[in-house]
Amino acid sequence: MKPLSYSVPQRALHWLTVLLIFFNLLLPGQIERVTDLLGGGKTPTPEEWTSANLHIYSGFAILAFTALRLILRFIQGVPAAPAEEPAFFQLVAKLAHALIYALLIAMPLAGIAKFYGHIGIAGFIHGGPMKLALWFLVIAHIGAVFVHKFYWKTNILDRMTKGV
Repeated sequence: MKPLSYSVPQRALHWLTVLLIFFNLLLPGQIERVTDLLGGGKTPTPEEWTSANLHIYSGFAILAFTALRLILRFIQGVPAAPAEEPAFFQLVAKLAHALIYALLIAMPLAGIAKFYGHIGIAGFIHGGPMKLALWFLVIAHIGAVFVHKFYWKTNILDRMTKGV
């Protein structure tokens, strides 16, 4: 039997992940500069290191939270799609969620491969196509929430905020 709402841990992890995603997307810090300096044999300033480390630690947290979210998703389940949502859009929603989860795993791994493994293409993929895809999916996800709230008039937003 599917739950009627998301559990408190599921909701907490969702919103913590959202905060970290926006932090890293909007404030990438000095990660590229630090990587360039290290690649050129130079030493970053303490401020540059701090900024880069915030990006790195946020990426590790996103990866860990995503793993926990997937575990909870399999153990606790997720609410069924609202009956008001047409079948085609239910399929699109499942695909979009799968892509978001895939990116939230692949992006930190690509960042790790670039920063710690010195794999240049991983950095390009991380900061280029993956970042663009994540922006697209985040905007589409937020748009879908508004469609649910104001067009189909479902409680999808309430399930992830209030737990109803």
